[in-house]
Formats: sequence, structure tokens, C-alpha cells
Amino acid sequence: MHKSTLVITGMGAVTPIGTGTTDYWNNLVTGVCGIDTITRFAVDDLPVHIAAEVRNFDAEQLIPHTLERNMALFAKYGYVAAREALQDAGLDGPEGTVHPVHPERVGIVMGTAMDGMSTLAATQAQLSTGSLHKVGPRLVPMILGNMTAGILAIACGFHGPSITVNTACSSGGDAIMTAAMLLNSGEADAILVVGGESILSPVLISSLAAARALSRRNEDPKHASRPFDRDRDGFVIGEGGGALVLETAGHANRRGVTSYATLAGYANTQDGYHITAPDPHGAGAAKCMQLALSRAGLRASDIGYLNAHGTSTPMGDKVETLAIEAVFGKRPGHLMVSSTKGATGHMMGAGGITEIIACIKALQTGLLPPNLNYHTPDPDCDLNLVANTAMRADIRAAMSNSLGFGGQNSSIILTRDEQNRR
Repeated sequence: MHKSTLVITGMGAVTPIGTGTTDYWNNLVTGVCGIDTITRFAVDDLPVHIAAEVRNFDAEQLIPHTLERNMALFAKYGYVAAREALQDAGLDGPEGTVHPVHPERVGIVMGTAMDGMSTLAATQAQLSTGSLHKVGPRLVPMILGNMTAGILAIACGFHGPSITVNTACSSGGDAIMTAAMLLNSGEADAILVVGGESILSPVLISSLAAARALSRRNEDPKHASRPFDRDRDGFVIGEGGGALVLETAGHANRRGVTSYATLAGYANTQDGYHITAPDPHGAGAAKCMQLALSRAGLRASDIGYLNAHGTSTPMGDKVETLAIEAVFGKRPGHLMVSSTKGATGHMMGAGGITEIIACIKALQTGLLPPNLNYHTPDPDCDLNLVANTAMRADIRAAMSNSLGFGGQNSSIILTRDEQNRR
């Protein structure tokens, strides 16, 4: 396989702390938390009342009606993030149409963990209670994971490869790796990588709560997600969308656009251990990080910032710490770590993209996003954390981890391109 230099030329974000990359980043580094009591449905009978919802999102104003009516919420978030990324990359025309150099050479890779399952669950609940008497013809297209990619291709006139990745919470990172493989194999010149997620649903909340995966700090939502803190008690569901335009450096140069960062390394591994629990030694995640470093041609000491998966679960954060220590050593002075899920909750497939955007912005600005709600150190999570407030650091390479049910591990490495820095 021919290996090209791959660069990121566009970014888009829809998150619980802001829609648009600028608002997302500004709120992230100033410590805004998007977690609060759920407003979308009644929670009195549920064990968990809190989530990081996307608020003030008017899909009818942001998406053409002919497309919006066929989309579940996860797809709407992904679509809006994607259109921002395309515009950012200079691929969006003045009238809202996209004008790539060669439409058949532009592809889409979508990452989502649970597709339109919340829409399906809500429809079934309406049928069961009698508030809905028949199911319309749009339900099946709405809940399909690949529908975001399909609708974007229709709207934008793309005719290149289209793949949807469904690898639980590592879907966003794995979508980037899939895009990189397509570009390096010569299947496309540019790929729109999209993540979208919205799993807020009573039945899904009940299942995750029964598995003891969710925080139950219903009375204190702003402090519920506390990655790597000794008193963490589970993750908080988040939702949203993220998008990147990834292309070969040659293609970007021919278009006359500069890049935000270079995609230097990527890897995917399987724990092969348990359907929901991570390998207790973190071996799979450690191997994934090592493979990404090898592909990037970098040493562990070259990484200045690591955006950890850090979901705020007792076992998950401990195991990820073991994996980080296996690769980087015990509290290496060069490596700062934070999980941004204290601000956004766990956005699953979308988080894999928005957390990489946080790495890109950290490379670009020299500002590292904070790990919120870190108050009581845990000896099992002894990391150099960017605790509670953002910090300045001149970094040249950053890594983002995404780990998922089924033993999925994803690691992405980005480097700063001084000539194309913007």
C-alpha cells in the first residue's frame, strides 16, 4: 500500500457545550460543562436523570426540510458538523452546494456506535402506549447507521467510496483509520469523516444503569463526570456530531488550501477479553498506542498531549492508566493527559471525532483542554493531568484514544505542520 502524507483541512462540531468548532473549543478550554438534568423525556422513574444534551439545536433551520424529515437525531448532528467541516475545508460552494475537484474521488466514512436506536425505541414506546397508531415509511431509513453518509452524498454530489463504521465507542477513531486506509490505497483523494450519536432513551439508560456503567449523581450533574478522580462512579451519556475533512497533502496543495494538522499515525486492536469489561492489564490498549506510534515513526517521548478515553468509570480509567504507563512510563514529564468527557459527557462515536478536534486545536493554539472535576487523586490513576483548568504547552504531537465495548481500541496521532499551521 502506498503511504501518502494525510492532512486535515476542515473541522466541524455539534456538542453539548456548543455547536460549531469555535464555540465548542472556547467553551471547552474555559471549563464549561454541558451535563444537566435530561429535558427530552420524563426521568422520574429512571435510575439516572442526567446527560449531556445538545441544546438550542434547531434542525429545521440548519438542514433542508427534504433531508431533515428523513433523519434521526444522530444523523442530524453528523450532517450539521459535516457541512461545517466542508465549508471550513473550502469544499462548500457559495450556494450551499459542494464543488470538489472530482466528485468520484471524494468519499465519506461515518462512525456511530448505536445508529438510530433511540428513535426506534421511542417509536416502539409510542406504539405500545397508543400515542402512535401506525409506522410511517421513513422509519427504517432514519435508523440506519449509513444514512448520514447517504444523505450527505445526495446533498453534496459525492460519488466516491462510502463506508459506515460501527465499533461501539471507538467508532469515531476507527472511522479516521478507515478513511486513511482508503486514501492510502488510492480509492479517494479526500474523505469526509463524520461521527454522530444520540442514544438518549429510557430503555438504553435503564440498560446501562443496570450494568452499573452510569454515574448516579442526579443531584449534582455538573460534577457527575469526573475522569480519573478517586470518587468517579460511572460515565454520563453525551450526544452530538463531529466531522473532519481528511485528504492527501498533494490533493490539498492542488486545491491551494492549508492544513490544520497531519494525521501521522493510527491503529486499531482488539482485547479479546470480555464483551463489556476491558482487559484488566490494559494490554490491548497499550498495543494499540504502540502500533500508532510505530506507524507514525515517533517515540513515546514525542507525544506532548494525550486526550484519554477517560469515561469516569472505576475500572475503565484504572485500566487505561495501566495502558498509558506501559507505553509512556510512570508520569513522564513530557506527557500531559486529560479527558474532555467531564465537559461533554461520553459522546461515543461522535466523541472520537470531537476529541481529535480538541487535539488539533491544542496543537494549533498551544492550549491543552482541562480534565474537569478532578479533586481527589486516585493512586490507580497517577497521571500528569491537566486538572480542572486549561494549561499552556508547546506541543508538536498529540494522541487521542477511544476504547469501546467488545474490546475495541483506537489510537490516533496528529502532528503539527509548521509550514501549514493556521
